[in-house]
Amino acid sequence: MRCEVVAVGTELLLGQIVDTNSSWIGENLALIGIDSLFQVKVGDNFGRMEATIRQALERSDAVICCGGLGPTQDDITRDVIAAIMGVEMVRDDAIADHIRDIFEGRGRPMPENNLRQADVPAGATTIAQMPGTAPGLVCPVGDKVIYAVPGVPHEMREMMAGTVLDDLRRRSGETSVIHSRVIRTWGYGESALAETLADHVDALDESGHATIAFQASGIEGIKVRVTAKAESHAAAEKIIAAEVELINEQIGDHIFGYDDETMESVVLDTLREHDLTVAAGESLTGGILSTRITALDPNMEVFRGAVVSPVGDLDGEDGAIIAARAARDAIGTDIGIAVIGPNDPDAHPPGTVFAAVALPDGDHAKTVALPGVLSRMRSYAVITLLDLLRKRLD
Repeated sequence: MRCEVVAVGTELLLGQIVDTNSSWIGENLALIGIDSLFQVKVGDNFGRMEATIRQALERSDAVICCGGLGPTQDDITRDVIAAIMGVEMVRDDAIADHIRDIFEGRGRPMPENNLRQADVPAGATTIAQMPGTAPGLVCPVGDKVIYAVPGVPHEMREMMAGTVLDDLRRRSGETSVIHSRVIRTWGYGESALAETLADHVDALDESGHATIAFQASGIEGIKVRVTAKAESHAAAEKIIAAEVELINEQIGDHIFGYDDETMESVVLDTLREHDLTVAAGESLTGGILSTRITALDPNMEVFRGAVVSPVGDLDGEDGAIIAARAARDAIGTDIGIAVIGPNDPDAHPPGTVFAAVALPDGDHAKTVALPGVLSRMRSYAVITLLDLLRKRLD
């Protein structure tokens, strides 16, 4: 079964909003075995929207329209779908009452134009999940179907998870399960990683048991996605677990986490397990590390703070160690970490930084050359420093 995604909104075309909805929808369609061969964006124009959705229906069995369900004059997704269905709009009194209740619950009067959101194409059904004022729609068009969901990400996801994905799976007759796991790596380039795993990838292609895909994700490292299709979630997970174990044997030291784990979350969890506290010297990174860490440790129970100041004449790995010790001693933690730049950048390859960790049982440092302009290099330096700490804690 094929399902096309149509993202609606002129703001998407102008780059004012990044379309993360389509990528989320595409990923979740794949997980239930639904092919999504096209994803398109279209502005808030009746004629172009109608032509785009009609074309999508010609190519696919189902279409998910995301956006254009609000109360303003340019929210015309409902009207366009009604035209495609060849029906009139009908006011759904239950939806109208629900919208009123939402406004009353907020202590605000309901603007009359919000009642437009209660207009439904005749023959369509509303989606039970309605976290906002915009109802989602399931609209039959012959033996095909159009789903309309809001552009607000959390509203869209609730409707997709609660109704749309299950309905698509029922229509497709698909009984198998597609499951994925993401391996998070740092310190390996995408091409080098692919080369290291090339024989394994080729073997999987021949067997058809699972697939491996690589995704360069900037400061989040290189992601390796392992996907398997099986008759049950447990069977798919068993296949994936075996593949992850094999990959771990080949690149284990570069793997820092899985799925939604980040370098910060992994390091914080490890520090908690060992009942250790840490402080940072942030002369080069200027508070970026503190921002990322305290987002996950807001009470600063593990990460106790940072020293953001010039390092003077400190240079090289020895200088980074001194900076790490100074942060540890100034704030009174078990561990100090720091990353500094060279005093003479011209004497080193571009992007050279020195990272160091001062642990209770000894100090460790490394020199790396990081890519990008200063802002990007600083972010890379943060993850490189945390990765050094992770490896030494392990």
